[in-house]
Amino acid sequence: MLANNSLGDLLTTLFDRQPFGRKAEDGERIVEYCRALLSDKAETSGLQYAIRILNQYTMLNRDQKEAFFAFLNDELDLDAAEISALAMSYTEDPSVKNFKTLSSAAEPRRQELFRQLNEAPGATAEIVKMRKDLLTMLKTHPELAKTDHDLVHLLRSWFNRGFLVMRQINWDSPASILEKIIAYEAVHQIRTWDDLRLRLHPADRRCFAFFHPAMPDEPLIFVEVALTKGVPNSIQGVLSDNRETIDESAADTAVFYSISNCQDGLAQISFGNSLIKQVARDLSQELPNVKTFVTLSPIPGLIRWLEQNGETVPVDDPEKLAKLAASYLIEAKTPDGRPLNAVARFHLGNGAIVHAIHPVADLSENGLAQSAGAMVNYHYDLSRISQNVLRYAMEKKVPASTAVRSLARQAAKEQRV
Repeated sequence: MLANNSLGDLLTTLFDRQPFGRKAEDGERIVEYCRALLSDKAETSGLQYAIRILNQYTMLNRDQKEAFFAFLNDELDLDAAEISALAMSYTEDPSVKNFKTLSSAAEPRRQELFRQLNEAPGATAEIVKMRKDLLTMLKTHPELAKTDHDLVHLLRSWFNRGFLVMRQINWDSPASILEKIIAYEAVHQIRTWDDLRLRLHPADRRCFAFFHPAMPDEPLIFVEVALTKGVPNSIQGVLSDNRETIDESAADTAVFYSISNCQDGLAQISFGNSLIKQVARDLSQELPNVKTFVTLSPIPGLIRWLEQNGETVPVDDPEKLAKLAASYLIEAKTPDGRPLNAVARFHLGNGAIVHAIHPVADLSENGLAQSAGAMVNYHYDLSRISQNVLRYAMEKKVPASTAVRSLARQAAKEQRV
């Protein structure tokens, strides 16, 4: 293993020194390297080609990157005629040999290309960046979704939960990691280092992230947790600079108030469900007094839904807003019967239930714009998560507390009047 690492480091150094320029032929050169990588069976030269391809890709402009993905999408696609003939042979003779031949032909060659690229030092992070570029092209080039499908297939395997490492982020974590937490926070903006310190340093605050061994300095996703007495009813109270810090031993509730995905290139690769459950299990062992696990979640899309349904947004009527928010979360569905709200789909699919609605919970500009300030708690009962997941998947009914269901019924009754 040491010898391989040394060879990889040496090759990386050599190719890093090559003065690749932004020339017009760069787009053609990378295609030549890809063909050579797929045809060359020697391990050393294959690694050289992989490094060249990755280095070359970073020097392509937007048009050249589109041409590169078009090459992957078209030239390295399936051969339908060959697969059809092999499938017929396998039907007539389902031998192991015919099975292997058919299986090999049924996989696009671009998948093998990405696997070989991933053997180069630092390649995993570069392939994630490639997919980030690809995602920006799908709107204007929907045909590239075939290549994206293959990348998702590979990334789900490479970023399997078994490979992920959970680490606690605290005030003593490396500054480079802390800077990324500030940059990647997607729910409640972290404005200053002092703001970050208030989320990490007090005894009643926690932050956990998933990392991958191939990207040890890049968090994939992180969750911020507040340890509280009782279930909080506003983000203002959770994030207030003047709040009273409590000793962790006095807390009875863990509140997941912010979950942020960090890598755009890993969209559709789900980490959040595993992270929340792992954190909940670990905290329950570390702090036996913590029995309640809830989120304090935004309700994006609430205002848009109200307006589409001819409802006036009841900015000055918190009670009515709570009823309408409950109705939205329980009754508003996608054509396939799932909750219209994406945050609800995520938590309910992970085994939580809609626990409580808070109409004056997020008075930030973003909170007022997306839900008139309303927020919701999703409750994770560790003893019922598996049962809830199965029931939700089978029945497609939104599981909710008695209080939330009562609010939704009141909203329906008032709409009929």
